Amino acid sequence: MNFDGLVELFRLQPWFDLSSVVTLSGSTRESLLTNLYRWKKQGKIIELRRGMYALSDRYRLATLHGPLVANGLYVPSYLTGLWALSWLGIIPERVVTFTSVTTRVTRSFSNAFGNFEYRTVKTALFFGQSAQRLQGVDVMLAGPEKALLDFWYLEKGEWTSSRMEAMRFTVVEDFDIETLEKHAVRSGEPRLSRAVSAWKSYSRAFRSGWVKP
Repeated sequence: MNFDGLVELFRLQPWFDLSSVVTLSGSTRESLLTNLYRWKKQGKIIELRRGMYALSDRYRLATLHGPLVANGLYVPSYLTGLWALSWLGIIPERVVTFTSVTTRVTRSFSNAFGNFEYRTVKTALFFGQSAQRLQGVDVMLAGPEKALLDFWYLEKGEWTSSRMEAMRFTVVEDFDIETLEKHAVRSGEPRLSRAVSAWKSYSRAFRSGWVKP
């Protein structure tokens, strides 16, 4: 298989994997691995993780960026935690590592699109995500309430009002405390329900101006 043939097959897709190339090209796995290695060295393709690739911008017509890569690298997963809190304006810091949760084992990856971390949550906590339009494509992202709850779950220890103040959380306008409460109950984690109680106190202080963002 030559490179023009690869472009013809995958230029409309954000990424492709080795098994798909083997199936669609009819070439042997060994010859394809040799070609993929050469094309990667030439900058024609990008290796996202072992066995998963994308055509470089020059040859790819599909949109591809870090948040979308985060969804595709490790399935099932969705963006949440620190990265989502930063994106949603709940924490002031800019977060460059894409943080996601998964029901699989914890993993991390690095490629040309950034650094990607996947933290394990129990199946009962794998909810609260939806398709959100980010930079022209749909990305699975936690809502603000679930992103906060996931962060509390992943960071051990009790979440008190003072700890929340130290994090400089911002209570954004569209934050729904009832949704947060329902998520905490659904999680079955008493520690998260206690954190919601602390959040109510923190929110009141924040809105009254007692807490400075």
